[in-house]
Amino acid sequence: MSTATAPAPATTVPPARSAGPGRLRRRLAQWGFVAPAVVFMLLFFGYPLVRNVVMSFQHYTPKTFFTGEAPFNGTDNWANVFQDALFGKALWHTLVFTAGSLLGQFCVGLALAVFFNRRFPLSGALRSLILLPWLVPMVVSGIVWRRILDQDTGVLNSFLGTVGLDGHTPWLTSPDLALLSVVLVNIWIGIPFNMVILYGGLQEIPKELYEAASLDGASAWRTFRSITLPMLKPVITVVLVLGFMSTVKILDLILALTDGGPADATQTLGTLTYQNSFVQLDFGAGAVVGNVLILISAVFAVFYLRANRTEGK
Repeated sequence: MSTATAPAPATTVPPARSAGPGRLRRRLAQWGFVAPAVVFMLLFFGYPLVRNVVMSFQHYTPKTFFTGEAPFNGTDNWANVFQDALFGKALWHTLVFTAGSLLGQFCVGLALAVFFNRRFPLSGALRSLILLPWLVPMVVSGIVWRRILDQDTGVLNSFLGTVGLDGHTPWLTSPDLALLSVVLVNIWIGIPFNMVILYGGLQEIPKELYEAASLDGASAWRTFRSITLPMLKPVITVVLVLGFMSTVKILDLILALTDGGPADATQTLGTLTYQNSFVQLDFGAGAVVGNVLILISAVFAVFYLRANRTEGK
């Protein structure tokens, strides 16, 4: 005896909602909020970037400002820049300057952040004083340090001579010491920023983790390596990315200290862009070096975003 199965109930598909006036108004309102930011990005970031790329393929001279004529010369500007030995030196100096500055700023900034994380009298006042180098304009800091590091009348050499050391060290005039001196000055300037950001990250680490580590008998180094560093990883990433972006293109500090000398010992991609564009008035070559800086920053940003995406998964 066969059993009849009951027919399945018919499913009704709800009619598609038409875009009514209310929905259209919401869409227009959303675009109205986004449009100013898009226009701002296109005008002040998109257009200069495209213009700089186009200029790198043009014979752009001071005459162009009056005639408007900037004929395309293909890849001549790129070939001339890459064949110039100074470009290779500037690229190497940029890498050394950026890596040395980031390493010094981060290590000293982290040490100070850990030190001030412990409450003691006048800790707030001392933190405020350490912020002063970060608040002073870069050019002013460069001029002050140029006076301090002067070979003949500098305060540093005078102090070294007083304590019986070499009081005639050419900090800024020796090709062997100039880049090191500039890196040390930039470390001094960047320490407060690293300290403040890392100190804020330390404040967010739960105190219970340190109490549990203390009960387990963990040493100070083990606690720092197993708790502090892993918990600070997102903050460390932000500090290093922002530090890289601000350091790789630095110009005013080097101009104030050495102007790229002596013998191009402190010439970086930032100063080379300035020299090509505003000293030699070769705007095409300056645009090429500027595009190389943009490309380096873009590659760094891609690796950073990919690393964050991998960690998120």
